Amino acid sequence: MNLTPTDLMFIGTIAATAIAVFLLVRALYPEDMLEEVRREAAEKRAGEEAARGGVAEKPPTFFRAFGMAFVAKIGNYNAPLVRDRFREKMARKFIAMGRPHYRPQDFIAQQQIWGVFFLVLGLLAMNLLRRPLLYCIPFGVFGALFPHIWLREQVTKRQRAISRALPYHIDLLTLSVEAGLDFQAALGTVVKKGQPGALLEELSLVLSEIRLGKTRAESLRNLADRVQIAEVSAFVANLVQADRMGTSMGKVLRIQSTQMRINRTHRAEKLANEAPIKMLLPLIGCIFPTVFLVLFGPIVYRLMYGS
Repeated sequence: MNLTPTDLMFIGTIAATAIAVFLLVRALYPEDMLEEVRREAAEKRAGEEAARGGVAEKPPTFFRAFGMAFVAKIGNYNAPLVRDRFREKMARKFIAMGRPHYRPQDFIAQQQIWGVFFLVLGLLAMNLLRRPLLYCIPFGVFGALFPHIWLREQVTKRQRAISRALPYHIDLLTLSVEAGLDFQAALGTVVKKGQPGALLEELSLVLSEIRLGKTRAESLRNLADRVQIAEVSAFVANLVQADRMGTSMGKVLRIQSTQMRINRTHRAEKLANEAPIKMLLPLIGCIFPTVFLVLFGPIVYRLMYGS
């Protein structure tokens, strides 16, 4: 593709603008401020990991701290735009994602940044392809919606991991209770010997809440509110009901464990039955045209150009 001087000037303008923005932000955020951001992030993560009974993660790198400071700065300007309803809605999503400390104004800042980035990308693409510049608007819309797509994917991924790990940890909790331990001690055994993951973090948080003085029912309801999965909600409701009625906890856990494994088998069978239907689209769109082309292509060619 041959580039005209206008194209080179357009590309150079975008590159110069990006460099200028980088230098400006770098001047607004000196090294000591970035170190402060790294230290605050490390302390916040250390507190969350300590509450979950884990080990604190490493402090963020320079570029990550730079991005966090930049997003936080834009988010502070967006704070007056955040309504209470939107704040509550996003707070539930952030909790389900496993990042309750995330701010809604920072999420709006990410929407703005990605929207501008894809808009500039669309302008560059439309200019190179000699298309009207109005066609770059869908790029900007996609960039603004990209954080929502990423957030939904992260929530779904975490919920799927919790659903997969739930039967194993419920079995371990059942064995601990049937061995003679009370619920709190059995939950501590699960936290100590369970498989690392999102579910283990949530169970560690439940154990920490119980140790801090919350009732068992309240801690379990908080678990269901954070995870937002139907299986966990049903499991918590049954445990709370058994605790209220004085039913044997081991028997209830055994029934719940068996039911969860049955549901997991049914879900696997459902996905296996859906697989042939999902294969129809690539089969019809990709494989069949190739087969038809190989079989009937020579015949059509001879009919059109042959004797």
